[in-house]
Amino acid sequence: MKTRPNVLTVAGFDPSNGAGLTADIKTFEALKVYGLSVCTANTIQNDVNFVSSLWVDLEVIKHQIDILFDRFTIKYAKIGIVPDWSRLLEIIEVLQGKNSDIKIVLDPVLKSSSGFDFYDTDTSILESTEQLFNTILSKIYLLTPNYKEIEGLFPDKTIEETIQHISGKTNVLLKGGHRKDALGVDELFTVEGKHFVLKPKADSVSEKHGSGCVFSSAVVAYLAQGFPLQKACFRAKRYIERVLSSNTSLLGYHSI
Repeated sequence: MKTRPNVLTVAGFDPSNGAGLTADIKTFEALKVYGLSVCTANTIQNDVNFVSSLWVDLEVIKHQIDILFDRFTIKYAKIGIVPDWSRLLEIIEVLQGKNSDIKIVLDPVLKSSSGFDFYDTDTSILESTEQLFNTILSKIYLLTPNYKEIEGLFPDKTIEETIQHISGKTNVLLKGGHRKDALGVDELFTVEGKHFVLKPKADSVSEKHGSGCVFSSAVVAYLAQGFPLQKACFRAKRYIERVLSSNTSLLGYHSI
């Protein structure tokens, strides 16, 4: 019997299970990797409304990571919501301290679909932490922002300038669910300077709460299975389209 690779998600808990670590775990199970999880926040939300986020203490997060690495070999991890760049960097450094070769996919969830801000996006604060964020970029394997998120990462840059800046430090998968010019078209920019366009194929899809989480976790799952980055992203694209077309509600179904 083939052993499944372990994949870690460091993310928030969503009671509706459409987003966050439970959506990641459902994705991992469907794609035949074994999902491990560390909770960063207990959120009060459903698929429509987001009320608040109760952040887990950083030391608790570290202890959760410690005990998992004591028991399991973890080569791939995804990180979702965290309260700020400083604590994000600490989490990344803890993971790399456990496995210096770990590949980390960062899904920079800056704001919920209902408008709740996870990070302080005040321009002056972002400017003062730009060096910190650049350090984070140099430590991760892939960044997976959507169009709204990439606009908020470097407010003084255009999207094209931001992509060029980030792809000089790490790979970028720009999710196209919110783009106006070509809805559903995703783009992969690699540190080697390559550019790939991921065009949608599904005939009928509907908006889903947590689709960005699922897409990113699908990429991690395929990476853990041994697929190179480009193929992992293309396969993840097909998977999220199956979820988006699984029903017409805001909560998608995962097929195993």
